[in-house]
Amino acid sequence: MSADTTADRPEDAAARTRPTRRRGRRTAIAAALVVVVLAGVGLVAWRAVPERWLPWDTAEFPRIDESELTPGQVRIVEAVRHEHAAQRPGTFFSEGTDEPWCANFVSWIMRAAGSPLVNPHSGHWRIPGVYTLQEYYESADRFEPVGDYTPRVGDVVLYDRSSGFGQHTNIVVAVDGETAVTVGGNEMGRIRIHSLDWRSDGGVVGFGRGLPG
Repeated sequence: MSADTTADRPEDAAARTRPTRRRGRRTAIAAALVVVVLAGVGLVAWRAVPERWLPWDTAEFPRIDESELTPGQVRIVEAVRHEHAAQRPGTFFSEGTDEPWCANFVSWIMRAAGSPLVNPHSGHWRIPGVYTLQEYYESADRFEPVGDYTPRVGDVVLYDRSSGFGQHTNIVVAVDGETAVTVGGNEMGRIRIHSLDWRSDGGVVGFGRGLPG
């Protein structure tokens, strides 16, 4: 019986797989290009969206009745209002250091309002880390865990890594029932306004009371 002449020779099989491999590579390259283009379009669209359309940022500083606030609370609100309007870069609040700056923003605001914090490790007014910021408030007997406490204007919100911001901190500028309006630095790289339902937000660890006493 003669050999089966329809059987593939190794070189014939290899030749047939080359076009398939080329098509696979071309498909992968095309898919990668689509992803890059879509990411670019998305970034352009994101930057073009007015801030007031973002649900966590009204873009406009809230009107606050300062008649019910203490002088210290008024100073904090005015300092936050000024920086929200100025939108200075994070390095301004971190003494030139390029690093995550939400805690630096809080430190700077408290210093500007005449109630500077004290870094428990260096004694300096600037506390660059959220964990160290919580340490400070705990050591000063000014930390209030989430529970029965209702935050006040000038309090500092402390979030853990499970929050939408990640480990983060910002400042309360208004309270309405169980909702607080906060302003924080390094929120999407800017100083932004956020509406916070602190009882339902599982990322909130607690509050640092904004002023002693």
